[in-house]
Amino acid sequence: MQTAIQEAPVLTRPAASPKGLSSEEAEMRIAQYGFNEIARERPISPFRRLWSHLKNPLVILLAILALVSWLTGDLRAATVILVMVILGIVLRYFQEMRADKAAQKLMAMVSTHATVIRDGRQTELPLKLLVPGDVVVLSAGDMVPADIQILTCKDLYINQASLTGESLPVEKTGPGQTVTGDSPLERSNACFLGTNIVSGTGTALVLHTGNRTYFGGLAFSIVGERTPTSFDKGINRFTWLMIRFILVMVPAVFLINGFSRHHWLEAFLFALAVAVGLTPEMLPMIVSVNLAKGALAMSRKKVIVKRLNAIQNFGAMDVLCTDKTGTITRGKIVLEQHLDVKGRENEKVLDYGYLNSYYHTGLKNLLDDAVLEHEELMKGMNIKACYEKIDEIPFDFERKRMSVVVRDSAGQHLLICKGAVEGMLGIATSLDVDGDISPLSENDHRECLDLVHELNAKGFRVVALAYRKMDTSQQKATYLATDENGLVLLGFLSFFDPPKESAPEALAKLQKLNIDVKILTGDNESITSYVCDQVGMATGKILLGPDIERLGDDELMAAAPHYNIFARLVPDQKKRIIQALQRGGHVTGFLGDGINDAPALKAADIGISVDSAVDVAKESSDIILLENSLLVLEQGVAEGRSVFGNIVKYIKMAASSNFGNMFSVVGASAFLPFLPMLPIQVLTNNLLYDFSQTTIPTDKVDHDWLIKPRKWSISELQRFILFIGPISSIFDYVTFFILLRVFHAGNNEALFHTGWFIESIFTQTLIIHVIRTNKIPFLESRASWQLMTSSLAIVGIGAWLTVSPLAPALGFVPLPLLYWPILAGILLCYILLTQLVKNLLIKKHE
Repeated sequence: MQTAIQEAPVLTRPAASPKGLSSEEAEMRIAQYGFNEIARERPISPFRRLWSHLKNPLVILLAILALVSWLTGDLRAATVILVMVILGIVLRYFQEMRADKAAQKLMAMVSTHATVIRDGRQTELPLKLLVPGDVVVLSAGDMVPADIQILTCKDLYINQASLTGESLPVEKTGPGQTVTGDSPLERSNACFLGTNIVSGTGTALVLHTGNRTYFGGLAFSIVGERTPTSFDKGINRFTWLMIRFILVMVPAVFLINGFSRHHWLEAFLFALAVAVGLTPEMLPMIVSVNLAKGALAMSRKKVIVKRLNAIQNFGAMDVLCTDKTGTITRGKIVLEQHLDVKGRENEKVLDYGYLNSYYHTGLKNLLDDAVLEHEELMKGMNIKACYEKIDEIPFDFERKRMSVVVRDSAGQHLLICKGAVEGMLGIATSLDVDGDISPLSENDHRECLDLVHELNAKGFRVVALAYRKMDTSQQKATYLATDENGLVLLGFLSFFDPPKESAPEALAKLQKLNIDVKILTGDNESITSYVCDQVGMATGKILLGPDIERLGDDELMAAAPHYNIFARLVPDQKKRIIQALQRGGHVTGFLGDGINDAPALKAADIGISVDSAVDVAKESSDIILLENSLLVLEQGVAEGRSVFGNIVKYIKMAASSNFGNMFSVVGASAFLPFLPMLPIQVLTNNLLYDFSQTTIPTDKVDHDWLIKPRKWSISELQRFILFIGPISSIFDYVTFFILLRVFHAGNNEALFHTGWFIESIFTQTLIIHVIRTNKIPFLESRASWQLMTSSLAIVGIGAWLTVSPLAPALGFVPLPLLYWPILAGILLCYILLTQLVKNLLIKKHE
């Protein structure tokens, strides 16, 4: 996201006048630039949402086959296909009903007023009426109304955590002062829409409004349809692979049977039945049920899944990019250390710091709040009984310090002062080391500064603490800033946004799962390095936002995998890093909690937000962690890999079976004087097989499958199909030979049809137990009881149909007793050969 604020020093900025614009000029500029509004996209309508699911190529193919089945009088096939299609669509439709309202959240944040100088006087105007060239008046509590450049300011501090992730406010300067920062967001004389003023006053020139602001760019980046994820692309690639099989197979079967037997209607009905049999109509249901089951399992762990596809992406993820503030860290400033002047922990420093913050009646900041978290001192020091407030010397931005004066139980007046280190060292004349008071020498001064610089380099915000005991003659009711002299330097309070307690363990477990964790933050490199050390991440090289700005997309794609830490980033740079990793073949997740994370959350294959995230981040994410623990990340990854494992079982089964059937049907059609199987038998076979697969979502996944990322690989799937698929054809042809030579079925169509039907349903149903695991089936890995039961039930029903009252209607006849032991031998050889080829594939390619 680039805005013009980045392009020129002060820009070809609109002319600024102390009197501001005239009303006439403002109206002309509204016509030129438009209203100061963030563009929003209409929420997707129920019809559009439904249409997005209906236009899936597999759904279209199944609908066409259902229609053709209905037109040719096969209502059962039409009903079965439509039920599967409708079930898959309905499940996904209702899971995604919570439409993405991120743009509306952004709009709600900027529906306010601003103080503008128009026609030479100050006036309150709705934000939408601001135009480039307006002069706005800023004061504490205001939200920055546009992208602006400071004209004048006094003690102006801005909270820009929403854009940069920085926990603490930053100071802004006027045009006569040094402009720092390479990134636009770091420039000390620029402020941006969406940030807010913590303290101070100022005037500023409006440079950009509406969609040309950084905030407007963020709004654009999180509206509209998401780009397809790796899961979406994988399903689509598999769908088209199966469609290509069908486009080759069905015309071949139709033409071979038509020309060989000259019964074109029969050939058409058989080809139609084959098309239905080859179509993986269970795929939408298997995928949806697996994903819905995973979402339910995750909800029990207090993880909300907003997009079903995100579960599989969780398992496929091999890179997790995470923001720092509020995700890895608590997003809250705490008092980390209370040190004496030698850098040692000292309780007296904490006690005096607490007294100062407790009796401070001005506007308390984040540092005071952090000190007051130590509520145990109220009782431990017996503050109300032992200390009485006498007076207070408030904070101002020139002194950059504040003091309180208390009277202790002995009647002694004690002035306790805290403030910026450099200023405090300038007014301190001595120091307190373990109760010994000694003059503050130049060496002591230098050592104190070295200690503070060391803490700053680790990311600590440090304030100094000093005191002065007033002699009886110096005690009074009112104290002034001039009384802040001759102070005794006691020590330092250091503040920090610490890592969450669960972060180190969670990140270590993710790394054990072969997930590369990268930090993407708007904070500076010193703070980021220290936090990474705290959570056990190797820091190494750090890539900074200004350096990324100079890299092209291809250069960033080459560089991104080699860095674990990216600092001083603006929101668009986070998104670029995500996209660079994706172009490099990585399935990338992003964990964030702020407005500045929204573009990256939406661009990632899986966007994850945490319990404390702002609404915009939650709406832009796919998964929300409701508990303040990152350990559920590991559980989510395992769940995602388990879900994907069960989906792949069905896909491998369907694809290899269909590929094998292609050879069997084409070959049998070429040399048999009759149809290899009647259309109704093909459909019955397909119906029974489909029912046997409905329990795949209940199956267990081997632990070995869960220890590394699993992503779509069409080449691996094609390799599996090419090696495993023909095995079924080998045993189909063995069955053909036995039926024709041993049982003389060439003169008995019904016997041939029944024999192949039984062999087909037995092999297709039982082979899932070999394909479902990389181990030895039944011995090293057993399927779930539901899958075992359904498999046995389906083969039992298939065998029963050949002798049931339905047999004549289905064209079946009883099989000779000798056929059954021969079939058992065929099944055993089929399982052994498939296991052998599967092991060879695993050994060679995994």
